[in-house]
Amino acid sequence: MALLPEDIIDRLIQMERRINALSTAVNVRPPLTELVNGSLTLKRQTDPEDPATATLVAQLTTPGPDGTKPVLRVNDAYGHEVLSDDIVTGGLARPWLPMLPPQDMASANWPATSATTWTTVAQSQNPIWQPKMRLRMYTRVSSGATGQIRVMVGGVQFGQTIAAGTVFDHTAAVTTAMQTDFGKDLNVEIHAIVTSATGTVYAKPVLMHGRQT
Repeated sequence: MALLPEDIIDRLIQMERRINALSTAVNVRPPLTELVNGSLTLKRQTDPEDPATATLVAQLTTPGPDGTKPVLRVNDAYGHEVLSDDIVTGGLARPWLPMLPPQDMASANWPATSATTWTTVAQSQNPIWQPKMRLRMYTRVSSGATGQIRVMVGGVQFGQTIAAGTVFDHTAAVTTAMQTDFGKDLNVEIHAIVTSATGTVYAKPVLMHGRQT
């Protein structure tokens, strides 16, 4: 067998070392779908030939060695910031979510009924953005009377029927087909009934919001 020149053997040894080093790097480095102490920036460039036309679409920064906080930013096509986190205290900075204003706690001004059959005393419609919902409601009944309260969501009872005078607080799914129902209007109704000979039943929602699964 002919002897190979020494420089060829050296090259083969060096190539083997490089292959081993590359194999090790592939196995120990995180996948491209994972960021470790780094950042990801997405931009939209309207002119492929002009980098100056690139505008920020989304940005995610993970905590680095200097201890900086994570940052999340998502912009729309016009550069408006539509989603961001609050890097000072945590939680959302944008969008600004609506909050229920202070309610009139005088039960005489609440939605009410004196009917002895189930009656809708309050109703609202909201788009479905999340699969679950929480509803908290105060109820009252006039002196000496009895009654009941129930909540209907999309024509289906939501939670248990409660005695008037107690607090309704229930969290449950409002859809079983989120992909189909997303964005559709959700009809929420409060029903009340007087179960005594006479009297009045009152109901006042004080909290309602969507929830994740």
